[in-house]
Amino acid sequence: MSKLARMAALAVTTIAISATASSQIAPPPQALQDAAWQKLLVSSRQAGDWVTYGGTFKEQRFSSLAQVNSQNVINLGLAWSYEFDTNRAQEGTPIEHDGVLYVTTAWSKVYAFDAVTGRQLWHFDPEVPGEYGAKGCCDVGNRGAALFDGKLYFGTFDGRLIALDIKTGKPVWSVVTVDQSKTYTITGAPRIVKGRVVIGNGGAELGARGYVTAYDARTGKQAWRFYTVPGNPADGPDGAASDSILAQKAQSSWFGEYWKQGGGGTVWDSIVYDEELDQLYIGVGNGSPWNYRIRSEGKGDNLFLSSIVALDPDTGAYRWHYQATPGETWDYTNTQQITLADLTIDGQPHKVLMQAPKNGFFFVIDRTNGKLLSAKNFVDVNWATGYDMATGRPVEVPASRFEKAPAVVMPGALGAHNWQPMAFSPMTGLVYIPANKALFAYEQPSDYAFRPGRWNLGLETQRTSPPDDAAQVAATRALLGGRLIAWDPVRQKEAWGFDYPEPWNSGVLATAGGLVFQGDTRGNFRAFAASDGKILWSTNVGMAIMAAPMTFESGGHQYVAVLAGYGGAYALTSYFNDNPGPRPNGRIYVFRIGAKTKLPVVAKIERAPANPSAEAFPPAIVARGEALFQRDCWACHGPGAVSSGVVPDLRRSGVLPSAEAWNAVVIGGALKDRGMISFAQTLSGEDAEALRAYVSSRALLLQQQEKGGAK
Repeated sequence: MSKLARMAALAVTTIAISATASSQIAPPPQALQDAAWQKLLVSSRQAGDWVTYGGTFKEQRFSSLAQVNSQNVINLGLAWSYEFDTNRAQEGTPIEHDGVLYVTTAWSKVYAFDAVTGRQLWHFDPEVPGEYGAKGCCDVGNRGAALFDGKLYFGTFDGRLIALDIKTGKPVWSVVTVDQSKTYTITGAPRIVKGRVVIGNGGAELGARGYVTAYDARTGKQAWRFYTVPGNPADGPDGAASDSILAQKAQSSWFGEYWKQGGGGTVWDSIVYDEELDQLYIGVGNGSPWNYRIRSEGKGDNLFLSSIVALDPDTGAYRWHYQATPGETWDYTNTQQITLADLTIDGQPHKVLMQAPKNGFFFVIDRTNGKLLSAKNFVDVNWATGYDMATGRPVEVPASRFEKAPAVVMPGALGAHNWQPMAFSPMTGLVYIPANKALFAYEQPSDYAFRPGRWNLGLETQRTSPPDDAAQVAATRALLGGRLIAWDPVRQKEAWGFDYPEPWNSGVLATAGGLVFQGDTRGNFRAFAASDGKILWSTNVGMAIMAAPMTFESGGHQYVAVLAGYGGAYALTSYFNDNPGPRPNGRIYVFRIGAKTKLPVVAKIERAPANPSAEAFPPAIVARGEALFQRDCWACHGPGAVSSGVVPDLRRSGVLPSAEAWNAVVIGGALKDRGMISFAQTLSGEDAEALRAYVSSRALLLQQQEKGGAK
């Protein structure tokens, strides 16, 4: 009898025992846990519910529901919507079970709604301290939750894993999964694996060391932990599941005192369980700092950065790995969605996993052993010419490593594909990828010193101020874009595509109705024909959509739901957003055929005028302030102090004209509850005044532009 069959038999036996009225013997906790696991597996295969983050454990984001289809999607209308209490990043995929829709939003808040009517059933706020916002590289979003055995599990931005009762929304248990004195955060969704909750974390840009942890779903007790990069050799083993493989394979691939800067390798998104092979796959992130020469003396592969690692789900023990970008130096992560499928390649059936990570190549990997089957770029790339199939390694363009001279690299740090999930349709055989077109200039720093708790990229930041000339801005914008790519993973070739004027188009949903759903940064939500990309339906919700849609069935009707709201890495750090300005609160929109609820009017929020100080600052002070801004402030407030509106535009700040008020915020931490922490540990009072001088100069320019009618 197979292991899976034994587990199923145990589940049936457990249920039979509990149903026998004459029995006075309660089933043991492990038997109940096993039965609940089997129930979740069964539920994940039922089309009507969406009980896991990726739709099923294969994470294909494909639904076999077909009530909404290419013939009637034109009649799709709004059933209901709900406005959240924050305008920060909305990245979550809702999950649905038994007519209840569970949603995680920014700041790790959770809502439960009646899936048909939209009536709020409960709401839970973990009360993440506002100052934690400064620990995040890429906003305070949350991508989703997990359901199991009457509980909902989710991670909080400040590093907790919480289990809630799904009926009441009350906490059952909570455990801190990180050292909260460091720069760890959680934005990704946990996964349920055989009665355990598996969660990773983020923070590599700020000096973290990556790992993934499994906890008992009943109690929150830690079951195992796997570190993705080695620690300080002087400290000895971690007492973790990763000890053996780090000593055998990873340690020798690192050089210098890498551990002092964390190393990176955070598992901030993709965690996938393979039911058929009883394996767990984790996608591992970038290095800390990004710059390979600083991080590891420019030597070694730096395992397991930018890798997919297969683990034993029971023990966390290593099974195999594939490293997509050895010696990563561009912020190329493999944390993007991992999708499982069965494909026929060269006439032979293969159990594969597929991934379209940030480095721009689409990978098809034999998931039984980690062997690379094929790799082909799905966007334009210039850092490598392809992959050597004999070794599985990229054929790099040496100049792209910017060792001797700066390099403009495609794709850049934003990635050819970021966290927005792709979808795979077994009906068409195509993968639908929300791709980005974005460059990035890399340069060795003129001086560098590691600063704990701050961004430590290991790059030159002094020349990152954006252009102010309107023609240059337009020319640069033309180099950016997004594209929905329908990709044939067998032929490794695009089947069709749809272009967007900006990167950061939303996650994707594919359905048996022959449809592909996707949103964009201008608020358009579309249904494409899965076969050829023809637009069959479109509506505009009045705000950007980044999150992935999902679908479910309740009361005899199929619904399509999506979260809307701007934020994330591109939104915070790009000067070239098409629609800058204050952002409205995020919302959830739920659609069904024949529904006629009017879309809510999303009022445009007026921007405050530019507010420069009347003081004349010496050019040297302004230049000093610019250098400090590019070092410490641009990641949240935008290059050149040009904000996308997700966080305040400092050029319009009410405190800008006052040195005292400005110092109270920057040094005193007067607004820490809103995410603006005190920078007293890294900035002096004179530094703060130099920053004010620079921002005031930018405000003065803005004032002149607005008087002239410029943006």
